Amino acid sequence: MPVLLGAIADDFTGATDLCNTLVRRGMRTVQLIDVPARGCAIPDAEAVVVALKSRTIPAVEAIDKSLAALAWLQRAGARQFLFKYCSTFDSTDAGNIGPVAEALMAALDTDFTLFCPAFPEAGRTIYRGYLFVGEVLLSESGMRDHPLTPMRDPSLVRVLQRQSRGRVGLVPEAIVARGAAAIRDAFAALRKDGFAHAIVDAIADRDLEAIGEAAADFKLITGGSGIALGLPENFRRRGLLGDSGGADTLPAIDGPAAVLSGSCSTATLAQVAYMRERAPVFTIDPIAAAEGAVAQQALAWAKPLLGDRPILISATAPPEKVAEAQRRLGRERAGAVVEETLAAIARGLADAGMRRLVVAGGETAGAVVQALGVTGLRIGRQIDPGVPWTVSLPGRTGEPALALALKSGNFGAPDFFLRAFSVLAGEQG
Repeated sequence: MPVLLGAIADDFTGATDLCNTLVRRGMRTVQLIDVPARGCAIPDAEAVVVALKSRTIPAVEAIDKSLAALAWLQRAGARQFLFKYCSTFDSTDAGNIGPVAEALMAALDTDFTLFCPAFPEAGRTIYRGYLFVGEVLLSESGMRDHPLTPMRDPSLVRVLQRQSRGRVGLVPEAIVARGAAAIRDAFAALRKDGFAHAIVDAIADRDLEAIGEAAADFKLITGGSGIALGLPENFRRRGLLGDSGGADTLPAIDGPAAVLSGSCSTATLAQVAYMRERAPVFTIDPIAAAEGAVAQQALAWAKPLLGDRPILISATAPPEKVAEAQRRLGRERAGAVVEETLAAIARGLADAGMRRLVVAGGETAGAVVQALGVTGLRIGRQIDPGVPWTVSLPGRTGEPALALALKSGNFGAPDFFLRAFSVLAGEQG
């Protein structure tokens, strides 16, 4: 089966979010953890998403990783490429969205692409170039206090222009609402006028489907997971993709269950609070973790409790506690301590027999899957918008398969952690 769509995601949970969208539209999809080694077998899938940990690293490093992923996907035979970033456009004035996109454009010898992080199902919409989270502007949402990429300008045109060399234009909702042909004409007009990038409005799934159709011939598309809604149908129109029934089927995975939470987003704070009243919880203090031994303490607490009922180990904290940890440890060190601690705990839990795991937070998920030696994921059924269950592909010799749900910090209802395991039980029941 040839690879039709090759995607590069700038974090692990974002990659899973994209995979979820593609599977729901009938594409058999595999997520690979980092760039595979040269000579690695090409997965049996119609879409392959390479998950990087490049959202918050220096732009030059993000470019190098993204170009390496592109080169591998080109060798795998992908016909079209997608650069996936967060639906809240997480970045700084220095990047990394603009610099990475422009490097990919140069490598693919294309002078124009689109940018659309909209994900209406999760409350992310774009109108007149302004990004909304639910009913409020991005700058008024919880993202304004993000510890690494605080988003305080809701104008995507301005945000992207500050980090790009090419000119940034806009395709407004009034044009998008008229459908794919009107959008194609708008792209052509912007390109003729010397624009390299187009922010595209989208307030509903039908908009994203029309945008995807309008971009059928683009070498490179960029956006959030929602932009993929219209892409599978393009391949069907060309006779390259069937109905792909059962694209979300996974093998059954039984065994002890756990939740690891490193995100400090508003959504995850609510999920941890909900779980705290209903399950055993161990709380990690980053300042104590920096002094050592916290991972061992958490494992000593967790191992006797492992079973069918999930437990929670959490480093999630409100903004004032995050700020205090960053003040005492430094911003980068505070984040690294949490990731390293939760990764060590994940490895210890797996060694103790844990087989089903939910992870909250993109940076945390990246550290955890690397610690577990996971090289790839087969994508299954959705739990909440943007978050599916997955099963690890064969990796280290003798390592059992794991059921994993990798959740972006911003996604999910308050009861997400517990409901995730109910969805898995229903899928495999």
